[in-house]
Order: sequence, then C-alpha cells, then structure tokens
Amino acid sequence: MIRENYQAVEQKVCEACKRSKRAREEVTLIAVSKTKPVSMIQEAIKAGATVFGENKVQELCEKYEELPKHLHWHMIGHLQRNKVKYIVDKAELIHSVDSLRLAQEINKEAIKKELTVNILVEVNVAEEESKFGVGVEETEDLIREIAKLSNIKVQGLMTIAPYVENPEENRGVFRTLKKLAVDIKMKNIDNVRMDVLSMGMTGDYQVAIEEGATMVRVGTGIFGERNYAI
Repeated sequence: MIRENYQAVEQKVCEACKRSKRAREEVTLIAVSKTKPVSMIQEAIKAGATVFGENKVQELCEKYEELPKHLHWHMIGHLQRNKVKYIVDKAELIHSVDSLRLAQEINKEAIKKELTVNILVEVNVAEEESKFGVGVEETEDLIREIAKLSNIKVQGLMTIAPYVENPEENRGVFRTLKKLAVDIKMKNIDNVRMDVLSMGMTGDYQVAIEEGATMVRVGTGIFGERNYAI
C-alpha cells in the first residue's frame, strides 16, 4: 500500500510542477515518518523515498541508527534546546528554528562537533496560537541575528499552514511566505540564502508547489493515518 501511495503522491507532485511550469527537480518530497515503524519506512525506501521528516528527536536518532546511511533526515517538529545536541550531526536540515536562543544552542553544539548546520526559520504566517513560529513582521530581524552565528546557515523559510478542508484556502499563506522569502533574498544578508521554502502537507502540497514550495512534507498521504499510541 505504501508503494502505491508514494507513487500517487509522486504523480501529483509532477502534475503540480507541470502546472506551475517548474522542473520536478525543484521540489523535494519529504516522507514524514513520525510515529511510523522502521518496517514501513523500509517499504517507502523501496518505493523510492530517500528524504524523511521526523517530529521528535528521539525517534529521529533511533531511526537514523537503524536505517541505511544514504538516507536524508530532516527535523521538522518543534525542537527543544536541551535536545539539540543529539541531532545536529544527524539532521541534514532543521526546519523549525523560531527563536534566537534556539539558534544559539544549535550554533554552540555545531561548534563542538565542528559542523555547519543548515536551518530554516519557521514562520507562523497564519498567526495561529496553537502553532510555533515567528511572526511575518519579526522574521527579517530574527534572520539578521541568526546570520551572525558562525556555524549556522539559513537556507530559507518554513511554515505550517492551517488545517483546512479546501486546500485553496491556504494559497494566500503560501503566497505570503514566498513573498517574504523574495523580500529577504533581495536584502543580500551575509550567510543567508532563501533557496528553500518548506510548505505544504498531505492536504495542500499541490497548492504549495504551485505557489513556490521547494520542499513538501507528506505523511498521511504516504503512510496512512498516524498512530499516536505507539
């Protein structure tokens, strides 16, 4: 079933790229494997998945150790400062940096391990109280502060759009994030790139691609409903 699901999502990604006159290579499909057992991830790998997203540090670390080393792991969930040390050398990209204090902790651990850590700044575009992320107006100031840190590279922005029945309702959210990225890119801030836009999930990733997403995070669409009881 996972193979069929993955192929169906891949087809929809291709269609969305075609509609927006973009090359398929411009969009990275992240299989969100949170709460899913290794056996299911192995099925996704057989279907062609190589990039996986996890919400919890412990899960990411366990799966990193157990699965093949050619895979790419992304930390997409809220990251607590006391957990940073466990994943700076395992996550290829941390999507959820929303404060200077968190960035400073990542930088500190990166220096210890002699690494440069790639991050995205999480923006709460829709200003939902239940979501993490910095406000649109505060994003540039935060990025300017993070950019001063020696062992962090800001690669772009991430947002989690509201849960909606009709994906068209989130088009404005994605458009806002894209505009923000373009505006920040034009400032030519040292140590800051705006090449990555991580936006769009199972319910709305096609709309997100049409609005400029370079990474989409699809869990349910590939693995089926999440099981929080594990």
